[in-house]
Formats: sequence, C-alpha cells, structure tokens
Amino acid sequence: MENILYAPWRDEYVTHEKIEGCIFCYIYSHADEDEKLHVLYRAKNCFIVMNKYPYTPGHFMIIPNMHTDKLEELPAETWLEMSTLAQKCVRLLKEGFGAKGVNIGMNLGGAAGAGIAEHIHMHLVPRWERDTNFITSIAQTRVYSTDFEKIYKKLKSLIPKYI
Repeated sequence: MENILYAPWRDEYVTHEKIEGCIFCYIYSHADEDEKLHVLYRAKNCFIVMNKYPYTPGHFMIIPNMHTDKLEELPAETWLEMSTLAQKCVRLLKEGFGAKGVNIGMNLGGAAGAGIAEHIHMHLVPRWERDTNFITSIAQTRVYSTDFEKIYKKLKSLIPKYI
C-alpha cells in the first residue's frame, strides 16, 4: 500500500464519545468546556466556534444561542449581532490571519446541504489564492495544511484585537 493519507485529527472522530442531541445547543450550554470545544468567542445572543471538519484552515461558524432551523424566526437582535460579528471576523481573517478572501454562507435545511440542519449557523471560510487543487476534484479528499489546534490558538489570540 503506497498511498496513505495521514489525518491524525480524525482520530477523535472515531474514538470520541458522541454528543446526544444538538451539538450546537451542547456547546452553548457548556461554557466551561470552551477550550475543549474550540469556542473562540461568546456574545450575548450567539457564539463563534471552530468548524471541527473545516474546508480550509481557520474555518469557523457564528451560531445563535437559540435553537432554531428557521432564519426567518430568528430575533432581529440576534441576526444583527451575528452580522456585526461576521464583519469583525472578516477583518480578523484578512488582517490578522492573512486570508486573501472569505466565503460566508448558510445552508438552511438539509435540502440546501446543511450538515446540522436543526440549528442554523453561519460559516466563515478563509481563502487564499490557489488554495484548491485537483485532489479535491479527483479524489474527493480535502488537504488541511496545518495543525487544527495551532490554528485555534492563533485565532483565539486575535479575538481581543478584532472583536
């Protein structure tokens, strides 16, 4: 066997206890586990957490505290807070983290591609010139070029300056 893809961060996925119920509600209600759960920031109505299975290094999400699958039912105050945080986080990713661009998106519902459809969330995905390659297209494999924990610590250290 010559082709081995080394992905040590996936070990936790197959060996870690599964959280019952909504993972985002669990994160919201367990502030004492913020470092373990990779929470970057908590605001009044929402929180920012690293995406455990990122598209690119530095991919994180802004998630309302309120459990809902309907953006249209989210209180305006919560949506405004999420939007304000998104603006600040784009600056953080560009200026502090060196991203050349940022994808922002929400997949509302399973039919729209949401992996966790029962609790809305906004993705912020930092991008760089030529950060995609053929392995994604031909092997359905994503290459994560750096250590997840290192990225978490770097982003966490930038939070006081940008938020």
